[in-house]
Amino acid sequence: MDHSLNKIPTIKLANLPTPLEEAPRLADKIDLSKLFIKRDDLTGLAGGGNKARKLEYDFAEIIDGGHDVIITAGGIQSNHARMTASAARKLGVDVKLVLGGPDFEIPKGNLLLNVMFGAEVRYLVDDDANDHLTLEMEKWADELSGKGQKPFIIPIGGSTGLGALGYVMAMNELAEQFGKDKVQIIMGVGSCGTFAGAILGTKIFMPKARVIGISVSRKVKDIKKRTAEIIYESAKLIEYKINVDDLSIECYDDYFTEYGMITEEGEKAIYDCANLEGILLDPIYTGKVMAGLMDLTRKSIIDKNIPVIFIHTGGMPIIFSFESELGNKLNCTKIYPKF
Repeated sequence: MDHSLNKIPTIKLANLPTPLEEAPRLADKIDLSKLFIKRDDLTGLAGGGNKARKLEYDFAEIIDGGHDVIITAGGIQSNHARMTASAARKLGVDVKLVLGGPDFEIPKGNLLLNVMFGAEVRYLVDDDANDHLTLEMEKWADELSGKGQKPFIIPIGGSTGLGALGYVMAMNELAEQFGKDKVQIIMGVGSCGTFAGAILGTKIFMPKARVIGISVSRKVKDIKKRTAEIIYESAKLIEYKINVDDLSIECYDDYFTEYGMITEEGEKAIYDCANLEGILLDPIYTGKVMAGLMDLTRKSIIDKNIPVIFIHTGGMPIIFSFESELGNKLNCTKIYPKF
C-alpha cells in the first residue's frame, strides 16, 4: 500500500525494536491459547514507555524549527510529561510542565523524576481537566515568547497526527516480529494517539489484526471521535488514502472509575502479571488494561483461540507513588539478630 511514512523526519530517542515476549503462565491463567507482551516499557528514555516513539517525531520538528523551550501537560503521574522532560534534556532544550491533580506533600513516582530532570512545574491543585491544563500551557507560552524565547507546545499525551506516526511505525515493527496472521492487539487508551497510530499501522502492515482499546480515562464516544481525527491527521501526513468512516474503532470503557485512581481489578491484574511473568504493570494505565483483557476474555469478546498481543506501554515509575495501596501485601517476617 502506498504511503510516505519513511519520509517523515525523526530523531532517535527510543531503543528499538522492543522485545515481543510470550507469556505462557499468564495465558494459562486467563485461558488464552497464546499471549504475547510487546515490551514498549523497554524503550529506554527515563524508564521507558510508549511515549518515546511519539517523541521521536515531535522532537525532530522541534529541533528543526529552532525551538528552545518545550511545554507539555498532564496529570501528576503523567508518563508523557516525564519522558518529554527526559528527551528535552537529552537534546539540550529547556522544559516546562503544566501538571494537575490532588495536592501532594513530597514528589513521588514520575513527579520525582521530573524534579530530577530540572523541569519547572506549574501545578493546578485538584484540577487535571484537559482544557484547563491547555489554557495554562498557552498562557505560559505567551509569557516565554514575550521574553524572546521560542516555545513549542506538545499537547497532552503527545497525541497528534505527527506523534501517532510512532505507533504506525511500531505496527510495522510488530509485523516483522509476529507476522501478518490473525491476532488480537490489546492496548490502553488515554489521549488516543497510541491507539490511533496502532489502528492505522495495522491497516497498512497487519491487515488481519484486530485492535482493541481499553480506556483509562474517557468514554467510548469521545474516544472514537478523537481517534478518528488523529487517524485522519496521520494518514494525511504520510499521504495514505483512507476512509476513516470505514474503520472499526473498538474500545471498552468499563475498567476505570476515575482517572488516576487504582481499581480492585487493576490491582489484582498487577499482582498476577508480577507473580506469573515477573513483569511490572502500573495502577493508572497498564494494570487497568490487563484487567480489561482478562474480563473481555472471560466474556468471550476476546477470542481465546486467536493469539493476543498486549502492548505494554510502560509506567513503572508510577508504582512508587502507590506504596500504601500496593505495599499492603508485604510478606515479611522481621528478625532481630542477637549476636
